[in-house]
Amino acid sequence: MKIISYGGGVQSTAMIVLAVQGLIPDVEAALFANVGDDSEHPDTLEYVRNIAVPWAAERGLPIHELSPMRKGQETTLFREITQEGSRRDLIPVFGEQGNPMGRACTADFKIKTLHRWLRENGATKTNPAYVQLGISTDEIERAGRGKDASMERRQYPLLDLGMNRTDCMEVIRQAGLPVPPKSSCFFCPFHSELVWSELRRDRPDLFDQAQYLKDFIQQRKRDSGMRQVYITRKGSQQGTRLSETIYAQGDTLFGSEIGADGCDSGYCWT
Repeated sequence: MKIISYGGGVQSTAMIVLAVQGLIPDVEAALFANVGDDSEHPDTLEYVRNIAVPWAAERGLPIHELSPMRKGQETTLFREITQEGSRRDLIPVFGEQGNPMGRACTADFKIKTLHRWLRENGATKTNPAYVQLGISTDEIERAGRGKDASMERRQYPLLDLGMNRTDCMEVIRQAGLPVPPKSSCFFCPFHSELVWSELRRDRPDLFDQAQYLKDFIQQRKRDSGMRQVYITRKGSQQGTRLSETIYAQGDTLFGSEIGADGCDSGYCWT
């Protein structure tokens, strides 16, 4: 079995195109682990569902949208963080000195979701699946982080083809597709200050949800007598609400970036 780990961003969309063109041979399917309609950026969901999925399906490559599970029921990242009685932050919040804390969102909501599908579809220790990850040459340091699971072997076709992010964008355009937005959860603490500012300007509804999440996590810490954490580095320095540290960004000459820790590869920083 050979599958693409699809994150909905530039690199993994390029892999979809290359698989359809036969330049990544023998791919059977692509797997999109949706951590939740209340968690993924709506622009990513719009692109995956309305552009990538039908385009690939017409050319014989299915893209399966998968949901995380908890106790046999579908769940979401936002729901798991904010449910009553939860004590887990899950996302990579920052400590009081601006230091990033541990996270579980990648492992619990991306990787485990894909592994469940692989097991259900015949991947085993003796018959592992070959998982294609969309890491390009300009982020080669991300390749090889972590270990292969017993049922999978990771492969990096963009590195084999010598492709960087710009090359990937050109592949997508040449196929007649729009270039997707950079993918991530809209409340990801790895956002740069510019991305937070643009979120406040362009999607105040999502910014308000992110502020609610920050307030919720901080109140939980206060109620538990624990040290505070923050979903922005700047917030950790000032200790104020998100709306008091992030201002709406005006139009910029250059496109914004999430940073090196977005979810374009599908495995999100692994």
